[in-house]
Amino acid sequence: MQVASTNLQNGIVNREEVISINPQAGQEAPYDRARTHDIELALIEALHWLEVNALLLPAPGINGNNGFRVIGRRGTELIDREQFDSFQRAASFPKSLLHPSIADRVWIALARGELADAVFNAFRSVEEAVREAGGFDNTDIGVDLMRRAFNAENGPLNDATQPVAEREALMHMFAGAIGSYKNPHSHRTVTINDHVEAQEMVMLASHLLRIIDSRNQ
Repeated sequence: MQVASTNLQNGIVNREEVISINPQAGQEAPYDRARTHDIELALIEALHWLEVNALLLPAPGINGNNGFRVIGRRGTELIDREQFDSFQRAASFPKSLLHPSIADRVWIALARGELADAVFNAFRSVEEAVREAGGFDNTDIGVDLMRRAFNAENGPLNDATQPVAEREALMHMFAGAIGSYKNPHSHRTVTINDHVEAQEMVMLASHLLRIIDSRNQ
């Protein structure tokens, strides 16, 4: 992060310095003057991105009120270029692709690198949605809940217009997803290191949630 490597003095930097494009005395501006507005706007957007993602935070006390910023705890971790690039890839994942019921908290968890939490929360939401849509009790959980809810013969969430084989396949898909991606997180610490893999998992949870929505229409 350029802010961390060049602009910090005593651990703080003024936000105006971050977005300043004025050359040092006696030096020519390293950009086309005609593009001053575009360059300033790009720097403001970059500063806003750092603040929104809690990488750059208001300094404690009166300094913060006067525009001074410090690198947050997450930002300190991301000074390493490789870790920053990993974070940027996760943060660029479109939140709009996620089901509205999980979009905010799951997307934030992904952006922060809390991959296991993102996956667990996504599939716990699937379990809760099935329980509510099917009229089950809070004690009904896990794979057994999925098999009962989507039972090809009498499950409250099955679609009787579909062939039996397809109803059974959907039941197995829900049961397998909960068994693979939710239950392990409930019983032990699960580590996920691949951002893309975590994104694919929560996308599956979103798809399952949309199927549940369709059964409520």
